[in-house]
Amino acid sequence: MGVQDFWVVTVIGFCFQAQILSSQNLTCNPNDMKALEDFTSSLITVIDGWGSSFSSDCCKWEGITCNSSSSLGIGLNNSIDTFRVVKLELPSKRLAGNLSASLGTLDQLRTLNLSHNLLMHSLPTSLFHLQNLELLDLSSNDFSGPIPVDIELPSIQFLDISQNLLNGSLPGSICDKNSTQLWVLNMAANYFSGNLPQGFGNCTSLEDLDLSTNYLTGTSNGISKGIFRLRKLTRLSIHDNMLSGELSEEIGNLINLVRLDISTNGFSGTIPDVFHSLGRLQNFVAHSNRFGGRIPPSLSSSSTITLLNLKNNSLQGTIDLDCSAMTSLTSLDLGSNRFDGPIPSNLPSCQHLNTVNLARNNFTGEIPESFKSFHSLSYISLSNCSLSNISSVLQILQQCQNLTTLVLTLNFRGEQFPADPTLQFEKLKILIIANCRLTGVIPQWLSTSSRLQLLDISWNHLEGTIPVWFGNFSSLFYLDVSNNSFTGEIPRSLTGLPSLINGRISIEEPSYDFPLFMKWNVSASALQYNQVWSFRPTLDFSNNNLNGPIWPDFRKLRLLHVLDLKYNRLSGPIPSSLSEMVSLETLDLAHNDLSGIIPPSLVKLSFLSKFSVADNELYGVIPTGGQFLTFSSSSFEGNNLCGYDAAPCPSGQDGPLRTWFGKSSKDYTGVIAGVCVGFVFGIACFIGIDRYVWTF
Repeated sequence: MGVQDFWVVTVIGFCFQAQILSSQNLTCNPNDMKALEDFTSSLITVIDGWGSSFSSDCCKWEGITCNSSSSLGIGLNNSIDTFRVVKLELPSKRLAGNLSASLGTLDQLRTLNLSHNLLMHSLPTSLFHLQNLELLDLSSNDFSGPIPVDIELPSIQFLDISQNLLNGSLPGSICDKNSTQLWVLNMAANYFSGNLPQGFGNCTSLEDLDLSTNYLTGTSNGISKGIFRLRKLTRLSIHDNMLSGELSEEIGNLINLVRLDISTNGFSGTIPDVFHSLGRLQNFVAHSNRFGGRIPPSLSSSSTITLLNLKNNSLQGTIDLDCSAMTSLTSLDLGSNRFDGPIPSNLPSCQHLNTVNLARNNFTGEIPESFKSFHSLSYISLSNCSLSNISSVLQILQQCQNLTTLVLTLNFRGEQFPADPTLQFEKLKILIIANCRLTGVIPQWLSTSSRLQLLDISWNHLEGTIPVWFGNFSSLFYLDVSNNSFTGEIPRSLTGLPSLINGRISIEEPSYDFPLFMKWNVSASALQYNQVWSFRPTLDFSNNNLNGPIWPDFRKLRLLHVLDLKYNRLSGPIPSSLSEMVSLETLDLAHNDLSGIIPPSLVKLSFLSKFSVADNELYGVIPTGGQFLTFSSSSFEGNNLCGYDAAPCPSGQDGPLRTWFGKSSKDYTGVIAGVCVGFVFGIACFIGIDRYVWTF
């Protein structure tokens, strides 16, 4: 670089620096400053970096973005240019309090994001008259009451007030004067009621509309002139409402739909055969309605559908899918309907299909031999499908090379658990064969499923001992062998399960809303749909004939949430080391032969919400403090305990007489007799005792 070039660059640098210094003299607009001060005064919490003690220039405060008045094209009334607030972004700051109406005076505001806070009470009307506002996100707060009827946001593009406590009717005016640019409208998870307003049809640019999880009523035919006019709509979510009637054929007008979710409503009649018009639709979710009839041909041959969820309806007939046409299908859920005939043998020809739920239908026959070539299959539920011949089912499904989840609950009544040593499920992570009344013992071939995370073989008639090799399942976080006839001790190896000690429990969730059966309470009739994430880390050995001790090494299972040992024949003391199981929420030791005291250290279990030691041979004082103050007397009945809601302890003592001797109630009479004999013997000796001995 020559000298001349150097001076040119230097001069330019000084000019640029001068411009920066000049810009630093810009000050926050006084009106905007006043609006923000009013905003902070309405809050209970303090915003870090705000206030006069930090800076008198509000444009330097956290979450504030400003532009100069000149850059915004605003005429100046004096020679001093000022900054105007254009963005106020404070999401997830735990802000609490009211939302000040003064924010409506920030007339140059483009973005207002106060989502995921603790703000409450009503929404100021002034916010809905900001002429330049483009993004308004107040989601995930505690706002309540109705939203203003008169809304005028001509520049709005993104509006999200979901997950609040808002109620009243949806304002159709939101689209009357704001229809040209609004493309995202999310009002989900509130308490809105009434009909879907016709005015929503004026939001001609709308691409994403979410009105789910409210109390909206009416029929789809009543909104056909509204929502069904939104030709640019790509996502429509109106699930979890109270909509009813037949689904209008005008749904076919939404030619750009990619995702349509109308689940958990009261739609009835047949599903309209209009899916040939929906050439971009990938996800159709219509579960938990009252649809009847058959799957329409345009849906069962759609080349774009990737996820089809029609479970929990009243669909009937045979399942006729055109797998040669459904080249994109990956997830199919037809569970809880009235389908009959055979399980469709052509499913393996749906080349990308990996998730299948056919549970709770009226199928006949056995699982098709064609499933041996179902190599894309990862998750399948055939619960309650009147299946028989469990040996054949397992022989076929073991050929599915990528199978990781297998649910066969409520089938194979009274058959024997096959012990075929050729069976192998090396990739299996979830196996549920509950409530089948299977007989026999746990087969050795199950030990090859070393990747198991969740195993439920409850409510059967299995016998023998629980295998020691269960402790080799390094990823196992949920084990339910309850309501069987197992004997022997709980394998000590289970106290070393890595995933429950310091392992990171990693759950590979099946695709959208894939159902698994989980017992909500002890009744077998309470089996219901749940997803994998709803299964808390659990060891459930209840309702068997297990004996032996409760291993002190259970203390190592710091990630365990549920330990259920009730209705067995376990004996010995309750280890005080269980207090180290810091994640425990449920500890049920009822109806065993446990003896000794309740360890006081258990009060340290701060997450414990369910606890029972009823009907054992325990004695002494019921611990107080911590979660123990929340447990009812039924948690301790059937023992010889005192204190709390049980019988009061003797005055000045830690417990009843039996506590002093450490005896159970069965030995109480013998103890008293022994004391009496000893007393008489002592008096006799006293009469002729040597003075030296007595002094000693």
